[in-house]
Amino acid sequence: MSDHSTDAADDGPAPEDGTDERAAAVLLDVLPNGRPDDGRPGYQKSPVAYALGESSFGLYELSLEEDADVAVSDRIDLDGPAVSRYRGVSFEDLTRNAAAEIEYAVEAIVDANERRFVDFYNEAEPITLRLHQLNLLPGIGKKLRNRVLDERKRGPFESFEEVEDRISGLHSPREVILERIAEELREDDLKYRTFVDRSE
Repeated sequence: MSDHSTDAADDGPAPEDGTDERAAAVLLDVLPNGRPDDGRPGYQKSPVAYALGESSFGLYELSLEEDADVAVSDRIDLDGPAVSRYRGVSFEDLTRNAAAEIEYAVEAIVDANERRFVDFYNEAEPITLRLHQLNLLPGIGKKLRNRVLDERKRGPFESFEEVEDRISGLHSPREVILERIAEELREDDLKYRTFVDRSE
């Protein structure tokens, strides 16, 4: 995977309103003294951080500028002044602290963009004749899937709370999406991905 310096991150399609928010990410870990496995002398090492992209949940390793004032859970612009370059990495490349922070970062992204994830319940489509995108969510089988499909015909869901109120048996629509995103981030061999884009 190539380093980026001035290019925009491949973190999903640009919003249709013309703004480019692809390069926003949430910091998972910050290593002010560089990576521990970097054998170079300290003065040659630059600060490093790991981050989770907001748009397509891409995982990134960032080389930070020396004067970058950032901390775990901060929202950062990958093409901003604090970052000298960045590259896509896999879950296995993360530090232990970054891996432990994943769930909190996913939660922050979902909560800040609730409508985007509620719309998954409004817009999910069949994958094959027998499998629907809704069935990829933990705990959603044929009966719950059909309830969601029937109910959304009456009108779109506006919030997670409304999904829960209108779909009998679906007790935590927000949590099942959080769980699925975390699974897609951790598991390399999943056949289908709905939220995490591994294309970059």
